[in-house]
Amino acid sequence: MRVLGIETSCDETAVALVETNPWSTDILAQVISSQIELHRPYGGVVPEMATREHLRNLPLLVPQVMKEINLPLDAIDAVAATEGPGLASSLLIGHSYARALALALSKPMVGVNHLEGHLYSPFIANRRAVEFPFVGLIASGGHTLLVHALGWDRYVKLGSTVDDAAGEAFDKVAKLLGFPYPGGPEIEKMAAKGNPEAFGLPRSFPERDNLNFSFSGLKTAVRFFYEKSPQMQADPVWAYDLCASFQKAVVDVLVRKSMQAVAQARVERLAVSGGVLCNNALRLELEVACYAAGVDLIVADPTFCTDNAGMIAGTAAEKLEAGAAPRVGDDINPNLDLFAPDPEQGEAARGMNAAVKLKSRQKQGAAKDPELTSPGQVEVW
Repeated sequence: MRVLGIETSCDETAVALVETNPWSTDILAQVISSQIELHRPYGGVVPEMATREHLRNLPLLVPQVMKEINLPLDAIDAVAATEGPGLASSLLIGHSYARALALALSKPMVGVNHLEGHLYSPFIANRRAVEFPFVGLIASGGHTLLVHALGWDRYVKLGSTVDDAAGEAFDKVAKLLGFPYPGGPEIEKMAAKGNPEAFGLPRSFPERDNLNFSFSGLKTAVRFFYEKSPQMQADPVWAYDLCASFQKAVVDVLVRKSMQAVAQARVERLAVSGGVLCNNALRLELEVACYAAGVDLIVADPTFCTDNAGMIAGTAAEKLEAGAAPRVGDDINPNLDLFAPDPEQGEAARGMNAAVKLKSRQKQGAAKDPELTSPGQVEVW
């Protein structure tokens, strides 16, 4: 099966063609158009500019991919595109193009959850068959998430960030220190020359049973420390040490939480993905921790850690081959949830969720005032 994938959830325009075989899914061709230089002067992604670049680049990239492997467009079996989450205007360009192409070719259109694509990208990039169960760490500029993957569309959230994502913290600290966007690579360059033990910066949620993340406090600690040391800001060694200490704090938390998640879920595989996994210090610490614990670490080449279409096409192809019901791709959803209830359950699922939330609120109220009784109490069995 050959699937053409399109990814336009943020500021990369990407197109890829994958083909399934009995052992893995192979990426036959992939082209990624980065917009980093375009957005660098603004210190972040400008949605309107990103949308215009997608509109300009996408019609050029699809023929380029097909030309690389010398196949006509009607040789594909399905078209896949990112449905969400992401920037609405960016998602709309790729999703609309994919729907139109599928209609013109009389091929099925599959919508893919961007986070689900990241979850499986380490397997696809390493040409490995997806093996359940496993724990997935997604660490990027928009998400920091630990997932227990039990099977296709069977995901349990183990932990997530309660404020800033890991990549977002890198970008904000880099901006504070006067480095250009994106901040992650700049901080890593500086950190390579510094002492990671120079400054004692905070680590969030040290409790073993709490798998959530928080990087806002770490970012604020760096800001206060920086602003209270104006006499040191011109010293390059001081800047090297500050970057190294900050990077060490982020890496420590990501590695510690990932290993705790693996232990709690009682699995033997850890698949890690997202742009933050381009950081070499993080990759090394994960390798050391997983080797010591006897855990199979699955990590993609840095090229496949950032947003790419190979993970979108590959996820769609793997699910189609496995017989998992694909998303029909009717429309985009900028807030698409990886853990949303099965759409086939409809009102029943939404009603159950509402009942659980109501029961939780009533319990909280009862704890505050034991004499309080709530009419219409809902019991969930």
